[in-house]
Amino acid sequence: MIYSRNRRLRVSDSVRSLVRECSLTTNDFVMPVFVMEGENKEEPISSMPGIFRRSMDLTVKECKELFSLGVKAVNLYMKVSENLKDNTGKEAWNKNGLMQNTIRAIKDAVPEMVVMPDVALDPYSIYGHDGIIENGKIVNDVTNDALARMSVSHAEAGADIVAPSDMMDGRVQVIREALEDSGFTDVGILSYAAKYASSFYGPFRSALDSAPKDNMEIPKDKKTYQMDFHNSREALNEVFKDIEEGADIIMIKPGLPYLDIVSKVREAIDLPIAVYNVSGEYAMVKAAAQNGWLDNDKTIIESLTCFKRAGADMIFTYFAKEAAILLNK
Repeated sequence: MIYSRNRRLRVSDSVRSLVRECSLTTNDFVMPVFVMEGENKEEPISSMPGIFRRSMDLTVKECKELFSLGVKAVNLYMKVSENLKDNTGKEAWNKNGLMQNTIRAIKDAVPEMVVMPDVALDPYSIYGHDGIIENGKIVNDVTNDALARMSVSHAEAGADIVAPSDMMDGRVQVIREALEDSGFTDVGILSYAAKYASSFYGPFRSALDSAPKDNMEIPKDKKTYQMDFHNSREALNEVFKDIEEGADIIMIKPGLPYLDIVSKVREAIDLPIAVYNVSGEYAMVKAAAQNGWLDNDKTIIESLTCFKRAGADMIFTYFAKEAAILLNK
């Protein structure tokens, strides 16, 4: 005779809800936002159905709507004009640049919105790399100095948390010291500690034109600084180093193919963990749903819940607005 029956705790939705191990709410979401020059402009991103590049005024409008839905954080990316790109990335710390003006506009319109600008040079680089190039190589320490200047300019504009996604060695410490020296002790650092060189970034790079350029004199990809997807122990090494250097939140990117990394890092640290549900993951779900192969709404909620189950505290996702609408029903 069977006395122990696991199915007793699955007999109804009410019982299942009562014993549920994790739950998904709008408080978990960070919405990545693409900003471009101009006014009253909106451009669809063909590889990411439902996602747009918007001018600053429409970005502010979108942030107001996100906040009303319960999405309390945005992650900002700029589509930089070609004439502003060079190998130094100096437009990245222009006090009146598009990023800095957008941060100010959002904080003025929605003061409680948590604004997390991306810190990396690839949108500002003529080469499409996250760092400065010298003699055909991405130079680490010179890049770190540029990232620190970029981070301070974001803090001056009103950013709550800076999010270095570049994967240079030691940049968290350099950024932390620069923020401290400039009086921004309360500005946090969300470090992309375990960011893999992934094929799942394709739609994002087309959205910002930030892919490495086809040039024989420079690295053809980002594998000399982003992590090898074959490795997992290396992720813990990166995470521990960033924590020692002053990171407040740890990011793992990409998301769904790397849930083992999320789980492993969760077991090892107590700091908040972010995970990035990247553009390729978004595009796959949308393409399958449009073809009738997946239920769009159910797949979104299930995939986002998987991040929480694995141990993530927050989810950077292009589904944030859509998921918030579903959860608010």
